[in-house]
Amino acid sequence: MPPALPSPAPPWPLQRAGIRCFADIPRAYGRSTPDRPALMFDGRTTTWRQWDRRSNQAAHALRASLSAPQARFGYLAKNSDRFFELYMGAAKSGTVLVPVNWRLAAPEIAVILDDAQVEIVFVDREFHGLLRSIRRELPQMRNMVCIDATFEDCIDYESWRDSQPDTDPDLPSADDDVVIQMYTSGTTGLPKGVQISNRNLIANLGQVDTEANGRWSAQDVAIVPLPLFHAGGSTYGMYAPYAGGCVVLLREATASLILQAFRQHPVTKLGIVPALLAAILDHPDCAGTDFEHFDMLTYGGSPISADVLERGLRTLNCGFLQMFGMTESTTVGTVLSPEDHDPARPELLTSCGRPSSRTELRIVDFDGTDLPAMETGEILLRGDFITQGYWRRPEATAAAIRDGWYHSGDAGYLDEQGYLHVRDRLKDMIVSGGENVYPAEIESALSRHPGIADVAVIGVPDARWGEAVKAVIVPRAGFTLDAAEVIAFARTLIAGFKCPKSIDIVETLPRNPSGKLLKRVLREPYWKGMERQVG
Repeated sequence: MPPALPSPAPPWPLQRAGIRCFADIPRAYGRSTPDRPALMFDGRTTTWRQWDRRSNQAAHALRASLSAPQARFGYLAKNSDRFFELYMGAAKSGTVLVPVNWRLAAPEIAVILDDAQVEIVFVDREFHGLLRSIRRELPQMRNMVCIDATFEDCIDYESWRDSQPDTDPDLPSADDDVVIQMYTSGTTGLPKGVQISNRNLIANLGQVDTEANGRWSAQDVAIVPLPLFHAGGSTYGMYAPYAGGCVVLLREATASLILQAFRQHPVTKLGIVPALLAAILDHPDCAGTDFEHFDMLTYGGSPISADVLERGLRTLNCGFLQMFGMTESTTVGTVLSPEDHDPARPELLTSCGRPSSRTELRIVDFDGTDLPAMETGEILLRGDFITQGYWRRPEATAAAIRDGWYHSGDAGYLDEQGYLHVRDRLKDMIVSGGENVYPAEIESALSRHPGIADVAVIGVPDARWGEAVKAVIVPRAGFTLDAAEVIAFARTLIAGFKCPKSIDIVETLPRNPSGKLLKRVLREPYWKGMERQVG
């Protein structure tokens, strides 16, 4: 059992103790509340003083290990408190953390690490073998550092860190310095590194001071189960620390681990996706779990159903908050407040809420003209949270960010009350269980199958995941395709969560006279009668 939390400290005023940049967070609380727990993970407790000093050591070690300021280093591991040491180490050293989605296939991981030009990769024992298998494809990578085991070809993390002084490097930190680079796939199938700066992070974290976002304080204890390679996990994971509270970090996002954390800690806040909430409510241990201290559940990735909301309100007896954003907006965008989660007003549950206090939002047509309420167009966002651009992708940056406005590629409308409703994805993206899946990646993989002549991938409604991946395939002459075999083939090339869950075999795919695939025609039978054309 982890040690109990000390007596509460007085909450900081809205300025949050003069925190100007991301690296100031452990500095501020390392001085003011040094002995309070900041991080809890796998039976290990890290106080604010320890987090501050260990991130100082990590900063010195990163400066010594990397070639230049703003050089990149990778993190290929499941959730760990070591991530937060490195996160702050990057901020204090002026280097850039690149978390990698460990759910990806080895070739996909190699592409990301190569694109980011990482010089060091921090890895855990589970993915050590995978990283070793692709090392020859990464000529710029000089070292591997293992965070939880000892291998002959890896540096031991604690030895790497503890060889350095624990004094603050006290380096200048500019607003535009990139702290973390998160990869998001594009419709072409090529991953893009979204550069997230000090300015972006502080703009995001400032939301915790608003009533709409739960008014976080030093008394908060937040469970962080979502993977830290996602912007949702790594940004939500800093809300409690920004307020001086405590994070209970879980290695993986499972219902059993979340419920266990509730039984061990006075949890006040939790951030998840709706599919995981449903799994928690269905878990046999849920009925015997005490949610006495719990006051706010934050979710994103997809809307919440009326059934899950009603069960959640009855069981958890807390406020519900939906946040809609994307990696490029540091997850900032719109908020569906606790007051809006009213089972008697189910029409609100299909919306994403209203723009946050720090968000400018427009709905425009193809010419960039603003549209009135109830008319569907592209969703544009602007604010200090918008990324400065994609790493080494100037053309993609110029296309996505114009005059400070981020063009999301999502289509939606604002209703008469100012609530945002997402209707479709201009880029055909599928969201399944909170994961972004791009059809082009899957189509590219499946097209390598010798028995496939033509293929289209679409998202279809799924009660649990919001959307499920479906492949519609035209077989080559003389081939008889087996769905299970095709899915198994896809698994050798792309991550499991991207693989089709079902396959339809057809004679032809619908195309217009110029040969362009008409995916809307493919989707229509599955989404018929549903207002939203996304999950």
